[in-house]
Amino acid sequence: MSATMFSLLAASPLSAQRTHALVVAGLSGDPAFKTRFGAAVSATETTARTQWGVPDSSLVVLTEDSLAYNGRSTRENIGKAFLSLSRRVSAGDVLLVLLIGHGSGEGAGSKVNLPGPDATATEYAAWLAPFGEQQVVFVNAATGSGDFVPVLSAPGRVVITATRSAVEKNDAEFLQHFTRALTSDDADVDKDGRLSVLEAFRFARTEVAKSYTASNRMLTEHAVLSDSVVAARIAFGKRASSSDPRVAALLAERLVLESEVAALRARKASMPAADYETELERLLLLIAEKTAAIKAAGGAR
Repeated sequence: MSATMFSLLAASPLSAQRTHALVVAGLSGDPAFKTRFGAAVSATETTARTQWGVPDSSLVVLTEDSLAYNGRSTRENIGKAFLSLSRRVSAGDVLLVLLIGHGSGEGAGSKVNLPGPDATATEYAAWLAPFGEQQVVFVNAATGSGDFVPVLSAPGRVVITATRSAVEKNDAEFLQHFTRALTSDDADVDKDGRLSVLEAFRFARTEVAKSYTASNRMLTEHAVLSDSVVAARIAFGKRASSSDPRVAALLAERLVLESEVAALRARKASMPAADYETELERLLLLIAEKTAAIKAAGGAR
């Protein structure tokens, strides 16, 4: 693939895919943490419904004791949620998994503390196995979460952790800033109405560093992102629309092309590499042409 096409692929988030979400808040252990975790859950759940257009059937929220959502965040219920979503998330769709809580353990045995038995990083990897043709964004915003990255990383998947290792177990600020990125316009750098995963990560990481500097503290948490290229092209938010018939038609044509790209990516493993890259380059060029036409007609990006 040419350098130009690689840039297009990295910089152009596709909007044809549907978004699904699983939000899991583990044990808080303290009223202050319970309030913090609850606020993150509520903000993310509301944004997924109202801003991203995620339907109830594609949004699963599990917490330590709340009856307002889909149940308790037990290992059994998390496994059932992944199974249920595996039957709904189509090839090319986006699945966001957000873990909130306190982390412990190391390597494949790393975990987020849950009511009852804890699920390990290895178990989460097994639960994600059926999503090989989907675009998965797995965010572990818990302390001591860094060891999840090597265990869960896979092609087409983004893994984000609040820390770079299991050793960083101090109270982490990443969650509040990442949640702010997801649920406000603050992290939408290009102001296109859609938030890329890379934009959200960079915003949160920068805000964490600012907070530590402002309070004259040594930085004790270092967030990690497994794949910046994939993170740049996965975005959350509603698709662009227009009241201008010309622009609306061009947006619809671009949406069809983006759907073709999603379908092509799902077939990548079964295609010769040269054929895949040739077809991907053709589609990306067509999308770039449609985007230029939309801008020329006075439409959004």
